[in-house]
Amino acid sequence: MLEGRSFPGKVLITQQLEPLPPPDYSSHLDRDEDEHDKCSHEGEGQSPGNSTDNTSAENSNLPSASSTNSLPDAQGVVFGARATDSARIAKFREELFRPAVILDKLRELSWSGVPPYMRPNIWRLLLGYAPPNKDRRDGVLTRKRLEYVEYVSQYYDIPDSERADEEINMLHQIAVDCPRTVPDFIFFQNPQIQKSLERILYTWSIRHPASGYVQGINDLVTPFLVVFLSEHLEGNIDTWSMDNLLPQDLSNIEADCYWCLSNFLDGMQDHYTFAQPGIQRLVFRLKELVRRIDEPLSKQIEEQGLEFIQFSFRWFNCLLIREVPFHLATRLWDTYLAEGDYLPDFLLYIAASFLLTWSDKLQKLDFQEMVMFLQRLPTSTWAHHELEMVLSRAYMWHTMFKSAPSHLTS
Repeated sequence: MLEGRSFPGKVLITQQLEPLPPPDYSSHLDRDEDEHDKCSHEGEGQSPGNSTDNTSAENSNLPSASSTNSLPDAQGVVFGARATDSARIAKFREELFRPAVILDKLRELSWSGVPPYMRPNIWRLLLGYAPPNKDRRDGVLTRKRLEYVEYVSQYYDIPDSERADEEINMLHQIAVDCPRTVPDFIFFQNPQIQKSLERILYTWSIRHPASGYVQGINDLVTPFLVVFLSEHLEGNIDTWSMDNLLPQDLSNIEADCYWCLSNFLDGMQDHYTFAQPGIQRLVFRLKELVRRIDEPLSKQIEEQGLEFIQFSFRWFNCLLIREVPFHLATRLWDTYLAEGDYLPDFLLYIAASFLLTWSDKLQKLDFQEMVMFLQRLPTSTWAHHELEMVLSRAYMWHTMFKSAPSHLTS
């Protein structure tokens, strides 16, 4: 198991199913019925199924190519409780209504998905932006939002004559990248949203000079924008209109996105510093992991001369957000935020699970075909079920290899 870390509700795809032991987090962390009914019908939950948590990883040997290739098909796989089940709704509400939220329990619940209308508050808490103490929460948020406004005034709302050449170039690059962010959604092309995105990215980059702006960070802002906008705009994102948003609300949303992005990236700074050593390290470990799990695929990739960095660098740089349909991004972020400081390590297993989803097909392709396939993965029709399968395998392999790290050393 994960050295005392277990998450009820995580889905493991195994040949034999055994109950998970009770969770132990002691090592790493010192609206009413109408809303409930609304949430229960939204398509943000996990696939329906048995809510019992299962794993056989505790007594399994490390995975081989034959064992992973014989994983059960999607049909009939037991899944954890859906994020919108009434029992889970009740547990979320119980945690949120405490005078001081217990973050251990909130992470445990959130790993398997967060009810959509609860996401804004839960994400602020998981990222440490909003304090667990309920009495302090409003005051802290007000102060931090005003602080962000001051940063914008100090760093963004100034003439170019007061910027260094590097800052002008960085602002130009951000201005070029913003229209490329989620181009399939017209809402993101709105001038106000584009300007908010530009202010967030530039202000973050100025205040984080060790990394500055790195292409790809613009994609990481979008889940936060969607979640915090959802507090003020009703319906599907395709029907959202900025005419229904007050200027003060937009200012608060922008500030929340800035602070949440800052806290989120604090745990993976070396992913975005010079030469991006954190990502380079994950790419190397992914190659080793695939070799251990699926030797035929590893051999085919090697024989065709395909380097892992040619496709997985973008996966790690953008945290796979470009590889899944955008409507699944917030569900993926639920797990990311629940992992907290452990996310960089867990990303390795999500990437491996993602790649091995198409193992059989990839083994039949030559170099050029593999490159083209991996650059445009066939995920456009994916729903929550497919994403849960990816997370399930990732958790299983993470569980297995966590107790045997030397197996990922060449």
